[in-house]
Amino acid sequence: MIQFANRLQTVQEYYFSKKLQEVRQLISEGKPIINIGIGSPDLQPPTSVLKAIQNSLQDTGAHSYQSYQGLPEFRQAVSNFYQKNYRVTINPANEVLPLMGSKEGIMHISLAFLNEGDQVLIPNPGYPTYSSVTNLLGGKSIFYDLEEDTNWQPNFEALEKLDTSKIKLMWVNYPHMPTGADATKETFKKLIDFGKRHNIVIVNDNPYSFILNEHPQSILQIEGAKDIALELNSVSKSFNMAGWRVGMLLGKPEFLTEILKVKTQMDSGMFYGIQKGATKALELDKDWFTQLNNIYKKRQKLVFELAEKLGCTYDKNASGMFVWCKLPEGKTSEEIIDDLLYNKHIFAAPGTIFGSQGEGYIRFSLCVPEEKINEVIARI
Repeated sequence: MIQFANRLQTVQEYYFSKKLQEVRQLISEGKPIINIGIGSPDLQPPTSVLKAIQNSLQDTGAHSYQSYQGLPEFRQAVSNFYQKNYRVTINPANEVLPLMGSKEGIMHISLAFLNEGDQVLIPNPGYPTYSSVTNLLGGKSIFYDLEEDTNWQPNFEALEKLDTSKIKLMWVNYPHMPTGADATKETFKKLIDFGKRHNIVIVNDNPYSFILNEHPQSILQIEGAKDIALELNSVSKSFNMAGWRVGMLLGKPEFLTEILKVKTQMDSGMFYGIQKGATKALELDKDWFTQLNNIYKKRQKLVFELAEKLGCTYDKNASGMFVWCKLPEGKTSEEIIDDLLYNKHIFAAPGTIFGSQGEGYIRFSLCVPEEKINEVIARI
């Protein structure tokens, strides 16, 4: 018998990959499923971005292998973007590493820092990939609970009680997915202090900071943050370019040099035209975000109405492209999700896929046209 690697026993197929197979089967059976669970932008990228990639296709060398570090103009665009929007100074020569989507950065960072048996602090609730990558590499996931009562901020008293001798990384994600909570400057300061005192690299995963958020933040705004922190970002959510797979990692050169050793074994550089398009996106002014968020605000208002129809509560001030809904007392996430799917033909995300702290919650996406959300409301 062919035996697969033991590491595969530590993970399951990604929830949405598996569940969407079931959804597609229901659709094939004629069920009118509306998918309001996935955060995949349905809107078009900026027109100027599409023209930039089209115009690049005849450039000399456009179809050759590209540099692992990306085009100089792309790195410069990232640097300018951070200066303009976060007031963070980034050296484009050695403090930016382009990625084929920020999700691959989770693997690259983990491979660069973790040995078997090392421990990683992971938010609960939080993005499932943090723990699955840790498990695949033979690390140990140490979950730190986030609570609604404290607006989903880390409990530093609880963190200080941990044995941190084997902890190498701490994953942070603000604006937070799935709850939409924003970090405070005080939270970021405490995270940097915690990382420095315990020699733990803090990684902020930051793809949602321009969606329904008037005050975008970066952990790198904190004085001394580069000494111990890295930040992941992407164009996926901010510019409706999820399928392009363009992300970036920012931090001090000593960190990025080691992570680059991993990356150079995994790909042969990002396609030239995609980098040209992403460069144009990063050069857009704030009018783009204003127009984008006007659409999301209208959708969010309707999803709030949907949540109320289900007897849920929610945070009107949350950021990002989801609405995190607390279910009525006594209702479980999976129970409600299955009822919606099989009886109303509506697919949403159960809070439990984001960790045990997600029990009693469900998540709706704003990546759905208004008419579809109105149809969901009508079905409820």
